[in-house]
Amino acid sequence: MSVSVLDPKRYYRLPWSLNDNVLVWLEPTKRCNIYCEGCYSRNEKKYDKSVEQIRADLRVFAKSRRFDSVSITGGDPLMHDDIVGIVRMIKNEFGYKPILNTNAYALTPEIVRDLKKAGVFGFTFHIDSGQSRPKGGWTGKNDLELCELRLKYAQMVADEGGMSVAFNSTVYPHTLEHVPGMLKWAREHIDIVHSMVFILFRTTRTVDFDYFAQGKPVDPKELIYYDESKLPTPLTASDIVSKIKESDPDFEPCAYLGGTKDPQSLKWLLTLRVGDKNGVKAYMGPKFMEIMQAGHHALTGRYFAYSNPAMLSMGRSLLAGGWLLDPSLRSGALSWAKELATAPWKIAQKQHFQSIAIIQPIDFMADGETNMCDGCPDMTVHNGELVWSCRLDERLQYGCFLTAAPRHAAAVSEPVPSEPKAAE
Repeated sequence: MSVSVLDPKRYYRLPWSLNDNVLVWLEPTKRCNIYCEGCYSRNEKKYDKSVEQIRADLRVFAKSRRFDSVSITGGDPLMHDDIVGIVRMIKNEFGYKPILNTNAYALTPEIVRDLKKAGVFGFTFHIDSGQSRPKGGWTGKNDLELCELRLKYAQMVADEGGMSVAFNSTVYPHTLEHVPGMLKWAREHIDIVHSMVFILFRTTRTVDFDYFAQGKPVDPKELIYYDESKLPTPLTASDIVSKIKESDPDFEPCAYLGGTKDPQSLKWLLTLRVGDKNGVKAYMGPKFMEIMQAGHHALTGRYFAYSNPAMLSMGRSLLAGGWLLDPSLRSGALSWAKELATAPWKIAQKQHFQSIAIIQPIDFMADGETNMCDGCPDMTVHNGELVWSCRLDERLQYGCFLTAAPRHAAAVSEPVPSEPKAAE
């Protein structure tokens, strides 16, 4: 497969930082009701945080960081007995947007209704072919077949109205071919599916690196993302974009978040498009994203991650006037104008915004340094401090983040087993 050349200079560099960001990552429980291949969150079957512990975490976030939304995750947050109260606390006591990140296995229309009353702003559903779903006959379905299940939950939320809907999917080498079809499905339901997020699978790559905890060699097979047999060569954002462009040559990202070590890496790559179920009218350019992020920060003091569905249905206004601000919209606006000239009744048809995010997790540099997401949006709280949520398992197992070195670069003794730490 030919690889798309993604030049960071063509895109808007997102200004998010450690203490001024769009999100925080709240984990009220480590319990989960299904198994997801590639998940980096250990399932602690008896572990829930109390409401007071959750409030303490939120206070750490509020003290350490400006942010717009709280991603409520886990485990699966629906496993927590007081999830409705947690959502209400985030919205009413702290004034942030609660976003529920769930596999939806336990979701019902009644729970959606209760969460809406409590103030939930939206849902991010994790549904992909790497999951085991004991009920419903979905285990073993490929990612295109799972679009039927995705539509069920998107419609469930749309029936209540007023809440955003996003879908997460982990991408493996063997599922890469399904990404364009998933984006086609998302466009066909652009009125109720507001965002698609593709997270690239990663492993510890022990063929290439030895691992150490505070200088002592360790065996990382105890980490839940150890099994590298499923990923001999790590996927990159360029791989995803190349595959998408095979069926949609006009697909074009507009913004990115760089890496902590490699300035050329695209750790979060964002694309914004506007259209309807029949097709994409335009892809927004970097100028639009810059105006949107900087303008929101100037007005509110916060960058933002999620928009109300009512705002996302205002694509006609963008096409009518946005081309003045963003050159990338001009060709789309012109095509739309030509379409209206031959079919003027289409002016009544709403045009919707939809975002696509590609997240490229930890990269290893040649010397073993880890290239993390610069200003990571998904920071969580552990022992009263902000830590990377994607590496929390290392802290829980070893009491520290692991370091890596090129394999056999130095003489090492036999790896020592971890001493699992009590969950905080």
